[in-house]
Amino acid sequence: MRRAGPAMAAPGESLRRRKAGAGDPEPEAPPGQERDLKGRPVRLRAGTFWLTRIVLLRALAFVYFVAFLVAFHQNKQLIGDRGLLPCRVYLQSVQRHFGGRVSWDALSYAPTVLWLLDWSQMDANLDALALLGLGISSFILVSGCANMVLMAALWVLYMSLVNVGQIWYSFGWESQLLETGFLGIFLCPLWTLSALPRGTPTSRVVVWGFRWLIFRIMLGAGLIKIRGDRCWQDLTCMDFHYETQPVPNPVAYFLHRSPWCFHRFETLSNHFLELLVPFFVFLGRRMCIVHGTLQVLFQVVLIISGNLSFLNWLTIVPSLACFDDATLGGLFPSGPGRLKDQVLKIQKEEAQGAGAPRTRGCVARGTVNLVLGVLVAWLSIPVVLNLLSPRQVMNSSFNPLRIVNTYGAFGSITRERTEVILQGTASANASAPDAAWEDYEFKCKPGDLRRRPCLISPYHHRLDWLMWFAAFQTYEHNEWIIHLAGKLLANDAQALSLLAHNPFEGRAPPRWVRGEHYRYKFSRPGGRHAAEGKWWIRRRLGPYFPPLNLQDLRGYFTSREWPYPEPE
Repeated sequence: MRRAGPAMAAPGESLRRRKAGAGDPEPEAPPGQERDLKGRPVRLRAGTFWLTRIVLLRALAFVYFVAFLVAFHQNKQLIGDRGLLPCRVYLQSVQRHFGGRVSWDALSYAPTVLWLLDWSQMDANLDALALLGLGISSFILVSGCANMVLMAALWVLYMSLVNVGQIWYSFGWESQLLETGFLGIFLCPLWTLSALPRGTPTSRVVVWGFRWLIFRIMLGAGLIKIRGDRCWQDLTCMDFHYETQPVPNPVAYFLHRSPWCFHRFETLSNHFLELLVPFFVFLGRRMCIVHGTLQVLFQVVLIISGNLSFLNWLTIVPSLACFDDATLGGLFPSGPGRLKDQVLKIQKEEAQGAGAPRTRGCVARGTVNLVLGVLVAWLSIPVVLNLLSPRQVMNSSFNPLRIVNTYGAFGSITRERTEVILQGTASANASAPDAAWEDYEFKCKPGDLRRRPCLISPYHHRLDWLMWFAAFQTYEHNEWIIHLAGKLLANDAQALSLLAHNPFEGRAPPRWVRGEHYRYKFSRPGGRHAAEGKWWIRRRLGPYFPPLNLQDLRGYFTSREWPYPEPE
């Protein structure tokens, strides 16, 4: 007896079903979704940017959140009351330079709300700015809603930190975040908090402001390379980049050993993406979408291959302005009441001439957007002249508010990696042959040969990056490193929180601290050193700064108005 099973269709019936399937309508849309006259789901029209604004705001809020998180964790140690370069001392020096008072000149030289606050509690001030920024950016990130007031607050808060951050905030992505954040202010309505503020469609002036920004970022990076290091022209830069970049990650360890032909391909691709692709943004909608797609993918590759802070995440933000609602619609769920459905209804109303009525507010906003366009165009004149100049300068600003800036990255590539290793000893005699010197370990920069390279992007350890720069300079160019040495001599808990390992934890502070200069290279995967668990091999080059003790540094600290650390 046969078992019961699925009913079998006759061969002729099966054939008829296949023929009928060729002309079947498209799969049913979710219940409630609008259809056209042929019964197909209605798709978003090109040329509007309602969903683009939501994606831009959330992406920008994410970068702001990371930036303020870094500030909250590290500002006190770097620029606080007892920081390595106290911002109170910096503001006092600016004040003295402009006649000893808080004048307009001082405010315009270093725009920051800290001028208005009590300097005796600078740590609390810095924490308040960072926490407020974290709160606002978290709200925008989660809700997708923002207005001009909230976006302006984020911009002012971060500008207030950048302008007192001194060398710790001297990286190009600080100005890039401020320029991106400034444009973000004009994405939003003045007061309304809504993901789709129907009376405030996304301004095309702002959209083109973002596109102009990504164009300058990429072209500036490409031109500085061609005009800079010879290795970009002979296609050999990538032979060194992965090993010598500021903070390598584990992927860079393996990419460094790629075949030479792959490195040549990488360099050529870099030139294509930075020198040719940027012009796609001006060649119509389809080429603009190609531009945005390629730039986003390029930044993702850079994120995977190195710890470049939040730079690449931030560069993705203006690239998103290359996509309109029709392009981004697939990223949003369909259904009644969903954002995508609401945009469809707005587009339908606009097509029927029943959009939001034109009010005085709309006229005022149009005027503001026009003024914004003129301002960006005017401030872009020196930036464009810089791009065209054979003496191009990268990562600079021509105005104190950093609204329009110059950009560039890796104009020169170091061929060898050098590191400053800080060491301490409890020996009374630093010159004794039997003095046992023990290494301090940083959060992310290379030190211990067996420690795997870190993976932290988009987070950023500012001290680790500055240690990379210090390694191919001298300690005379980086006085803060002597300040750090003094704090290590006192086992200063605040300074030690920036490090990963204190060899004198739970013990008396070291009597001497010194800096040693080493050459570092990746070990070869599968080689002898790798088999021993070593990611790095190193060779001593010599002393970076001589052994120091705390008492000898008292005069050095006093002359720079640094608080003298007391041993803990």
